[in-house]
Amino acid sequence: MNLDKYFGISESKSTVRTEIIAGITTFITMAYIIFVNPSILGVPFEGKPDAEAIKGSIFMATCISAAIGTLIMGLYARLPFAQAPGMGLNAFFTYTIILGMGYTFNQALAAVFISGIIFILITIFGLREQIVKAIPANIKYAITAGIGLFIALIGMANAKIIVANPATLVQLIDFSKFNSPDVRSAVVALIGMLIIGILMLLKVRGAILIGIIISSIIAIPFGITNLAGLKWSFTLPSMAPTFWKFDFNGLLGLNGQNIWGVLFNSFTVIIAFFLVDMFDTLGTLLGTARKANMLDAEGNLPRMKKAMMADAVATAVGACLGTSTVTTYIESAAGISEGGKTGLTSVVTGILFIVAIFFAPLLGFIPSAATAPALIVVGVLMMSSIKYVEFEDISEGIPAFLTITLMPFAYSIATGIAAGLIAYPVLKICSGKAKEVHPIAYVLAILFILRFAIVPH
Repeated sequence: MNLDKYFGISESKSTVRTEIIAGITTFITMAYIIFVNPSILGVPFEGKPDAEAIKGSIFMATCISAAIGTLIMGLYARLPFAQAPGMGLNAFFTYTIILGMGYTFNQALAAVFISGIIFILITIFGLREQIVKAIPANIKYAITAGIGLFIALIGMANAKIIVANPATLVQLIDFSKFNSPDVRSAVVALIGMLIIGILMLLKVRGAILIGIIISSIIAIPFGITNLAGLKWSFTLPSMAPTFWKFDFNGLLGLNGQNIWGVLFNSFTVIIAFFLVDMFDTLGTLLGTARKANMLDAEGNLPRMKKAMMADAVATAVGACLGTSTVTTYIESAAGISEGGKTGLTSVVTGILFIVAIFFAPLLGFIPSAATAPALIVVGVLMMSSIKYVEFEDISEGIPAFLTITLMPFAYSIATGIAAGLIAYPVLKICSGKAKEVHPIAYVLAILFILRFAIVPH
């Protein structure tokens, strides 16, 4: 294959060397996901005999799905964007769908797979534009910000920085009790967060990944890091625990339960997965491409449809392998800032995710206190979209506020999205601006109202 001709490297005023360096940079910047994702998706299995085997399987699914999605983006869409299981979406998968709503891991995987198929279909038939128009811009910004707040809360809870209090619901942990393992865990997490923050200020590539590794080392004298978990082996984890483990019957209420109630809940889950993935991908592609001057005169990204298809296929494939929604990563901007302009950048990143499979022995070495700072920092980055919300317009501000706040307060991304999409048309009607609401938004509002009114929450 003539790399220059296929990827249009010279045409893009780049070089093979620049593209390779850009691909390596993108990988280093987002490689933290290979350790964080198994940590989050493995939470429902903690304390169970097969917990380590499942985390190992999720690790493999994370690496392979990221490699496949990124290679499709590079070879098919020929764009310099990388993909992997999304932060926020993995928290939604675990804390909302499984722990909050009571779905099993296999049912949640089935929901991700269906959302991926829906994404593929709307991309093929060109319905994406209509759905994009249906969701108000302020709700889109609010979804990103709300997820950021939600995963930051999860990170603080996992690190024991924030703990339960029967009187006030939550509180800061009592740091005077340093002999407590929870306090030591919180201290390690705070140190890790500062390390990541300082590295990011210094513009160090891979700041989050480096922060996770340093925090794991710092946690050794604190008695938090599990040194016994560091066992080097050339035997890769088995993918059997999560590969093709779908439970469509349970998801769709075909096992004899209240079928309508189950279907309403399942509809909410699937739509939430779909909406968050689509808007996260759109925002990442357009925002990053705009900064890199990759948009055409009309503000469109060349081969956008192929990029969306790459994302949709990666989501469906990821579900088959055993991980939550695969999406396009904002960390792609790191490689683009290094000069990456073509699909060769993504191909290099995808190959490195395959190489990352051999990092599996490190999985048992890294404690949750070391991955929690990554959640908090990513939460900070996602919260930045709140500056675009038009809070001065009450008909826009209240729906956005409900979307943002109910995600952490109700511990559910789906609830936040539903609340915002219900409040928006109601307030627009009351303000005499009903025509500003897209018909699809009215349909979604009615369905979400029925979901809350009929289905036990």
